[in-house]
Parts: sequence; C-alpha cells; structure tokens
Amino acid sequence: MLNYIPGELQPSPINLKTLAERLKALAEPKRLLIFNLLMEGVQCNCELGDTLKIPPNLVSHHLSKLRAVGLVDVERDALDSRWVYYSVNRAALQELNAAFGTLFDPDRIQQRQPQCGPKLIGR
Repeated sequence: MLNYIPGELQPSPINLKTLAERLKALAEPKRLLIFNLLMEGVQCNCELGDTLKIPPNLVSHHLSKLRAVGLVDVERDALDSRWVYYSVNRAALQELNAAFGTLFDPDRIQQRQPQCGPKLIGR
C-alpha cells in the first residue's frame, strides 16, 4: 500500500497511518511512562503499577492500548499463566526509529513556491 501525503502526488516514504496510531498511543503521559519503563526491560503489571502508583486495571488498560498498536509484546509465565510479562516490541521500535529518521530528515525539505495567493495575481 502506498502512503500518500494529502495534496501531494508523491508517495510518502513511511506508513503515516501506523506512525500516527503509535504516536497517538504514546501521547498519553502514563503510556509514555510505561513505555519508558519497559525500555529498562521486561516487567509485570504489578511492577509497573507500583512504580507509577496506579491500580492494576489502569495499567492493563494502558498496556492494551500499547499492544493494540504493536509497541508492546506480552508473554505468560510458563509455570503460572496468571503472571503476565510485558516488553517492548523491538521490531516496532526499529520501525518507529526509522519513521522518525525519515519523516524529520532535513534533506527531505524541497524548494517549492505556493501556486496560489496574492503573489501570483500579477503573473
């Protein structure tokens, strides 16, 4: 699927829809804090809740949003499936880093003049 920038004929070099979904999930401060904690390594719901001082159901809610956009992986304990461990999805993190590197690359800025407005009336 090509990723077109609205109003442009050139395809975007990144999947803007996926990037927007991931940024929206990370824009919530608690989710950003959770993601930051997961960058320190695998953690369980209770550890995250204790660190952030929020109840387990709220931690689970935020984790489900991060999982839905593919930023967080989940694994159940092999011995006791009641324990669930969360980690950063490394592939998604690499995609996010690549998208940011591409989107915010200053070399992408093109020389262009608007094709409308007062400056063009006298032409």
